[in-house]
Amino acid sequence: MRKRVLLCWILLAVFAGTIPSWAARGDDKERKSKNGKLEATAGGAQVVVEYGRPNVGGRKIWGSLVPFGDVWRSGADEATTISFDKSVLIEGQALAAGRYALFLVPSEGNWTVIFSKIADQWGAFKYDAKTDALRVTVPPQVHDLVETLEYAVAGDRIEMRWEKLAVGFSVKAVG
Repeated sequence: MRKRVLLCWILLAVFAGTIPSWAARGDDKERKSKNGKLEATAGGAQVVVEYGRPNVGGRKIWGSLVPFGDVWRSGADEATTISFDKSVLIEGQALAAGRYALFLVPSEGNWTVIFSKIADQWGAFKYDAKTDALRVTVPPQVHDLVETLEYAVAGDRIEMRWEKLAVGFSVKAVG
């Protein structure tokens, strides 16, 4: 009986140790879209962006693969996440330090950038506006071709670059 109890505790400990790995992006060996990570300073705050890196691969992206007007995970597979070590102003609007899912709503005009309080989720399939921490509107910019989606720092801005567009937002640490 003691051996069974001990075995149950061991199995429970092993199982519990795997739960955090389910929430993380995980191994990308079998994925078409490899994992990407940006760790940088923008506007005086440490920023970490974790995302899936799809390729254009000759496809029409904006308004087709990624439809206009729909909430998009801003990468591939799991929702893209963004973390700030300090409270920040995003396009002049307050956002508390923390980790968020980063969603985009593309359009032919200005795009919406969404910071959701539910960071760990698959894609944007269960996105709920009630979990928004912040929404801002920004214009997309024409950019040289970027075959594989990337996030980069440009001055005090974080930019998503893919295909022939860059979509970014300003970051400024407060406090």
